[in-house]
Amino acid sequence: MAERSKHIISSFDAALDVLKNDVLMMSSLTDQNFQTAIEALLNRDSELCNQVIADDEEVDILEKQIDQDGVNLLLRFHPVASDMREVISAMKVSTNLERIADHAVTIARRAKHLNDRPLVREVHFLELPYRLAVAIFRDSIRAYADADYDLAQTLKPKDRELDALTHDITRKLVERATMDSELVPSYVDLVFVARALERIGDHATSIAEDSFWRDQATDIRHTYGPKKED
Repeated sequence: MAERSKHIISSFDAALDVLKNDVLMMSSLTDQNFQTAIEALLNRDSELCNQVIADDEEVDILEKQIDQDGVNLLLRFHPVASDMREVISAMKVSTNLERIADHAVTIARRAKHLNDRPLVREVHFLELPYRLAVAIFRDSIRAYADADYDLAQTLKPKDRELDALTHDITRKLVERATMDSELVPSYVDLVFVARALERIGDHATSIAEDSFWRDQATDIRHTYGPKKED
C-alpha cells in the first residue's frame, strides 16, 4: 500500500509540473504577443499586427489544453487543500492569460486601423501605460512562478495607478477629438488601446491574487481598501 501511495503522489506531482510548465509557456507567448502588438503600434508595422493576430491561436490552444489537463487531474487524483489549489489556480491563471492575449489582439487590430491613416502624435501617450502594464504583468507571472506572495500583494496599487493613467489619457484623447473631427477615428482607436492596457493590468492583478490564494489559502480580492476616486 505504501508503494502504491508513493506512486500516486509521484504521478500527481509529475502531472502538476506539466500543467504549471504549460501555464508558464502560455505566459511567455502572451508576453511576446503583447510586446509585438505595442511594437506594431509604435512602429506602424501592419505585418507585426498580423503576426499577433495569427499567434493568438497558439495561446488559445494552450488554454484549452490546460483546462482539460486540470480537469483530468481533479478527476483522477481528487486532490485536497494545497494540491487542489495548485490545480485550480493554474486553470484560473490560464484564463486570465488568454484574456490578456485577446487584448493584445485588440491592440494589434486597432494599430492596423491607425496604420491606414496619417500618423497622430498622441500615439506616444500610450508608451507610459504600456510600460506600467507590462511591469505588472511580468511581476504577476513572477509571483505565480516563484510562489512570491509578498510580490503578489504589491500589484493592486500599481494597477490603480495604471487605471488613473489610462483614464487621464482617455480624457485627453476625447478632448482632442472635439477639436479635430478629421482625426476622430484615430483618437477612438487610441482610446480602445488605452482601455486594452487597463484591462491587461486588471487581469495581471487577478493572476497575482490567484497565486496568493494558492500559496496562502486566503482570498485577497477586494481587501485592499476603498478605491480612490478619479
